[in-house]
Amino acid sequence: MSWILSLFLNSAALLAADYLIDSIKIDGFASAILAALLLGFVNTFIRPILVFLTFPMTVVTLGLFILVINAVTFGLVSWFVPGFHIYSFGGAFVGAIITGVTSWILNAIFNDH
Repeated sequence: MSWILSLFLNSAALLAADYLIDSIKIDGFASAILAALLLGFVNTFIRPILVFLTFPMTVVTLGLFILVINAVTFGLVSWFVPGFHIYSFGGAFVGAIITGVTSWILNAIFNDH
């Protein structure tokens, strides 16, 4: 049951990014749920591979390149989810930050773990 709550909270975080950033457009809550599901999949399976492959760049930038990887994974999800549109890399960059921070806060408030 906890993963369903996390899914809804992550969807709400995506909708918050949609509200705050002009270059992100989510057509509805169903698209937000689908995007949250795919974002979880991408962050579980694809992001670790990207982090491993770009480790030297991450070390050189003192870890800031992870933010670029987050933007790339955020943009990747928008390619596959109908109704989830990102119109610029800057939107993906800021959207990934807003979604991550909002999701972290909401999960801290509503999850009992």
